[in-house]
Amino acid sequence: MPADAEEEDFQRFLRRVDAVTNLVQGLNSPDPVVKEKATAEAETRLHEQETSMEEESKTAVNRTVINTRASDMANAETVNADGFLATLEKDAKERAERRKRNEQLANALKEEGNNAFRKGDYVIAIQRYTEGLEKLKDKQELYTNRAQAYLKMHEYGKTIGDCEWALKCNENYIKAYFLMGKAHLALKHYSESRQCYEKILEIDPQKESLFKDCMNEVDSEEKRTKDEERAMKEVQSGTLAAQSIKELLQKLDRPDQNILYYTGGIRLLAGAVKDCTGQTLFRTNNGFSILKDNEIVRWGFCAERKNTAEVDLSVSLLFLWQAVCAGNDENQRLLLTHPDVNAQLPKLLSSGVSEIQKETLALISLYSENVNGRRLLVRHQDLTEWLQILMMFVNSTDARASSAMNILSDLTEEERFKTQCRVMLSTGVLPLFTQLLTSAKLVNQAAFARCIGIMGNLCADVVIRMQMAECKECWQACLKFVDECFDVSTPKYQECVFAVLGLMMNLLLESNVIIQNFAVDISRRCMSLLRDKDGRIVTAGGQITSTYGIKTLSVCIRSNRQAQEDLVKSDKRFSVLLKLLDSENEMIVGNAAFCLGQCLVVPGAATSLLNSNVVMILLKHAGGDATRSLVQENAAIALGKLCVTEPRHIVQLRKLNGLAILNSSMKYVHSI
Repeated sequence: MPADAEEEDFQRFLRRVDAVTNLVQGLNSPDPVVKEKATAEAETRLHEQETSMEEESKTAVNRTVINTRASDMANAETVNADGFLATLEKDAKERAERRKRNEQLANALKEEGNNAFRKGDYVIAIQRYTEGLEKLKDKQELYTNRAQAYLKMHEYGKTIGDCEWALKCNENYIKAYFLMGKAHLALKHYSESRQCYEKILEIDPQKESLFKDCMNEVDSEEKRTKDEERAMKEVQSGTLAAQSIKELLQKLDRPDQNILYYTGGIRLLAGAVKDCTGQTLFRTNNGFSILKDNEIVRWGFCAERKNTAEVDLSVSLLFLWQAVCAGNDENQRLLLTHPDVNAQLPKLLSSGVSEIQKETLALISLYSENVNGRRLLVRHQDLTEWLQILMMFVNSTDARASSAMNILSDLTEEERFKTQCRVMLSTGVLPLFTQLLTSAKLVNQAAFARCIGIMGNLCADVVIRMQMAECKECWQACLKFVDECFDVSTPKYQECVFAVLGLMMNLLLESNVIIQNFAVDISRRCMSLLRDKDGRIVTAGGQITSTYGIKTLSVCIRSNRQAQEDLVKSDKRFSVLLKLLDSENEMIVGNAAFCLGQCLVVPGAATSLLNSNVVMILLKHAGGDATRSLVQENAAIALGKLCVTEPRHIVQLRKLNGLAILNSSMKYVHSI
């Protein structure tokens, strides 16, 4: 072979070797995109080799030293490109099958580890996760599961290490950042912990709620640490306040003293805790162990039927805990997780002893008035009976009624509280609520108005709303209440009337047989409220009454023909609706137009309006520029129905040059 041809053949071989080397690297790449591309190229090469009609050139190469001489090349190992690529394909398949087997083994080991984790056997869990990683080193879940087990065992460095490995597998793995943030927090690396949580929000903005919870935890923990450092300096400097709290706690730790001794000491301690440092000193000197370690204190606090001394002791403890927990997240958590306190709170609320109830409500208010406190309550307390218990306070004539309603109003912001309310609603809450409605004149009116409003807010929960809407006794009590309070000559029941109307509006969102049965009765009450002229309700607050009344009325007659006929019969010339159509409140106008449109299907209804100015009023609203489009829509629909059911109204429409306006509004007329 000529030297030039030999050199060219050899260079061609080297190029093929480079290509195959790159192909092998691509097939072994951890990047799935590169790997997929290499696989496709390998398949293409195999196909080209199979279809090629040219004789393959066989080129020899020494594994250590490249020889350009023909005699040396003849003795070198022969490399067949077809066979090499076929081997690559076989290796790829074997690797895929081997990975599949390893993945199955890794998943099985992961499940074994998860079972051990659930049982609290974290050592075995870590072993299983480790064995799984030996089978499959790039399985991110095994790293984070093992990190979670390490976190439980307080091995925070190992937790962070595993999370870093998980992030090498998937840089956007949220669970890894979450666990790493927890580990950094435990190590008091507050800045690093915040960075982990910020990364979660950056990856998924939908995790804002989780982000806020985590950041709140970091802030609380950092504050707790700083408070304890400050308190330690107070102790070391020997300040009077620090020594006083420590000494008082030591004196309260003395066993077998008279109950009055402990009550007096607790009162003094409550007075000594005046700031955050005092709260921290109380906690760091085992102040919460008073109830746990002192049998006399514990017995007096937990006694079901308390004598005077036990009442004084309990009030003193509640007063102390208010001083200790005000604005202090960590102390609030420790108190609420105390088994005796947790169990006694609902019992104290139901005790019937006004002093105990007052201080218990004050303590709970510290929790309910902020997000972190409410979540502590929901997480650590069984609140299924709290709605029923707190509602009872509307019978109180003092500040307890207002405090109880404030707590309930705060708790309704928590979805988990609404879920827990479902349990006792039918058996406990609704019978009590019905009883309160039927004896409304005897209860605290301001508190009861808020109570009714709270029940209306709870109706945002579909399950609660359905239960209430299906309660016949509740509907009857609401209607009776509206009748009795509307007939009373004083305005003190006004807010309760508004609240009941609002509640009925919420309940009317449901559709069931009971609502249909009460639709006529409800619409009659609404008409009575709307036509009232003596100033008792339709005054400064009259617009509110009109708003609630007309909205409730519109729901009642929306699909109930009997209610529509009853309205026409009770107000043949539609004087009430025409008056409301002149209102400056767009919501009132829109609902009044809707009600009128619904009632025009009743025979004779449109004819009764022939001598009125209804066409002019509806035309004004249909062609107006109201902010609420429903005003124009409902007015256009009512005007169209009016002209269709009684053509003589068209004459008035023409006189007012209103045909063009009506034609432009025809897109709104869906149901003529």
